[in-house]
Amino acid sequence: MEKRPKNVINKALLERWSNQAREKSLVDNKLYVKYDVKRGLRDLSGRGVLAGLTQIGEVIATAMEGDKVVPAPGQLIYRGIGIEELVRGFLSEGQFGFEETAYLLLFGNLPNKKELGFFERQLGDFRILKKSFIHDAILKMPSRDIMNSMARSVLAMYSFDENPEDISIPNILRQSLQLISVFPSLAVYGYKSLVHKYRDESLIIHTPKRELSTAENILHMLRPDSKYSDMEARLLDIALVLHAEHGGGNNSSFTTHLVSSSGTDTYAVIAAAIGSLKGPRHGGANIKAVMMFEDMKKAIGDWDDDDEIRNYLMRILNKEAFDRTGLIYGIGHAVYSISDPRTAILKEYARKVAEEKKMVKEFCLHEKVENLAPEVITQKRKVYKGVSANVDFYSGFVYEMMGIPPELFTPLFAVARIVGWCAHRIEEIANGGKIIRPAYKSVAPRQKYLPMDKR
Repeated sequence: MEKRPKNVINKALLERWSNQAREKSLVDNKLYVKYDVKRGLRDLSGRGVLAGLTQIGEVIATAMEGDKVVPAPGQLIYRGIGIEELVRGFLSEGQFGFEETAYLLLFGNLPNKKELGFFERQLGDFRILKKSFIHDAILKMPSRDIMNSMARSVLAMYSFDENPEDISIPNILRQSLQLISVFPSLAVYGYKSLVHKYRDESLIIHTPKRELSTAENILHMLRPDSKYSDMEARLLDIALVLHAEHGGGNNSSFTTHLVSSSGTDTYAVIAAAIGSLKGPRHGGANIKAVMMFEDMKKAIGDWDDDDEIRNYLMRILNKEAFDRTGLIYGIGHAVYSISDPRTAILKEYARKVAEEKKMVKEFCLHEKVENLAPEVITQKRKVYKGVSANVDFYSGFVYEMMGIPPELFTPLFAVARIVGWCAHRIEEIANGGKIIRPAYKSVAPRQKYLPMDKR
């Protein structure tokens, strides 16, 4: 008798099972209306269902006009400080902002000079990974997706932790500081491993330097010659600050609260958050935006022709262009309507970099799409709130101009957001809440068990 190969499934059988599984999974859309289910835990206006309270970050997109709630320019607030004020503050001081932002999000206040110095030294001491860990957990098992590589590395850190299951605040804080410190290395080394294995490029590993900022270390480790300009480091630093936190309701931070509420360990929680951020509807949107623009530049003959751009965008919405999903990546947000404050900040610096890198034409195309896309979307679809460019619209473009490979776009998001995740994990544990368990109503018809010979 011929032996069947392992890990092989009959394609026809798989297709039949898939159709059956899909058919039995579909729920009539009318039932969501009947039972007033807030799909995506949001109402039609995009406002989220209130599931918790937080003191870490606040996202504001509406204002009161009399007794009526109306869309308003977006605000992002870290521990009571507006993001524009925060960025303006550390830039006026001539310093990198990510480290003091991390301190602010974790501990609730801006650090003084002595506190910031001690905090930076602590992060510096934690940055260096053991060579055995780099070899066994990263280089030995290269992944085509760096987010998956990072999640696996985080789970591997459990094995190197002498006290991994302790969920007391001091232990979680110690684990958090270590994770914040090593995330740049997990991302960059994951990329180095990928290109060495799958593209046959030379493997060049730089050890992070204690005295450098997080942004500087990323560029130092990423580039073979370790060279970077001050402008590049400061722009990357700003991008990290803008991505560090976005309230408790964003998908990956809510995942952090959700999984933390079960009482599990820090590494399991952060690996789950990475899995959430990886998705193209969340952190993976920046690389999708870059890919969309590459397709657009080939499809459009005249980048200055508004009608050509409108036509391309309409074809995207009709699922006739780019990836046929019907999504204009980087446009629209679950909460923001009139504007995303992160976009305005990043756009200002994107313009400066575009001038330096001789990519003004590409920047102007982005600006045109930013202006035209909301108009096209409102023509095609019923919109319950305003539509504007989100942070992903310019972040991928900025990274592209800096020569950062696309595979690292979403991992860099994780390098920043690990701060917010850790702050939210501490908040969930500190408040000793119940395990998070929302309700799902079953709408399946009843059926009886049939004996085998009657099926």
